[in-house]
Amino acid sequence: MPAEILLKMTCWFLGDSMCSLYVFLGWLSVSASVGDMVLISVDRYVAICDPLHYTHKVTVKRVKVCICLCWFCSGCFCFGILNDNLTHPGKYICQGECVISISHVAEVVDLVSTFILPISAIIALYMSVFVVAVSQARAMRSHITSITAQRSGKAVAKKSELKAARSLGVLVVVFLICFCPYYCVYLAADTSVTVTVYFYASFLMYINSCLNPLIYSLFYPWFRKSVKQIFTMQILQPDSQNINIL
Repeated sequence: MPAEILLKMTCWFLGDSMCSLYVFLGWLSVSASVGDMVLISVDRYVAICDPLHYTHKVTVKRVKVCICLCWFCSGCFCFGILNDNLTHPGKYICQGECVISISHVAEVVDLVSTFILPISAIIALYMSVFVVAVSQARAMRSHITSITAQRSGKAVAKKSELKAARSLGVLVVVFLICFCPYYCVYLAADTSVTVTVYFYASFLMYINSCLNPLIYSLFYPWFRKSVKQIFTMQILQPDSQNINIL
């Protein structure tokens, strides 16, 4: 983000090679971030829809392999899209500028690979998780017979339904809010789109990569308790290691 601000507010003085490297790393981080979102969606789908086999299907070794493949595929994808800019740095750059030039076909491929396919996969997986969570909550509620148990069961069911709906809604809405403006501006190819508008659209897209870890982690109570312990300085107390956060 500091480089993005530097790029739009002043002249680019780091040279053609650094410009190409900066653009490549920016695309790589966004592409890998979106890929990680899909992997986390798959992880939650298996955890909710097939919990008995989760520990056998999702192992530490497989997770490491999937993460490495995600970054490797993202790197290959970005190199393919930006191949001409990387192999011929400065070809499309005027002095004091850092811009890229890609073909219309590459723009369409980027739109499909970085936006349409990931959001479709995420929505499909989380809709499946939501349906399973609701069905499990209703099954729990239907098996409770006593009045007291029925009331607590309804509370649990409603809590499960709301939690599933909230997770699905927040993740998808934040992704759309962050990426839609960028691709609308990026694909508009209109002279009325100013540099300032493009800057804010790009900055908003980068913000999504910053928000993703917070969105995922804040749904865990132990994480919220840990953050509270840190910001209230209770972590500095001698007995802080004995605090139960689970």
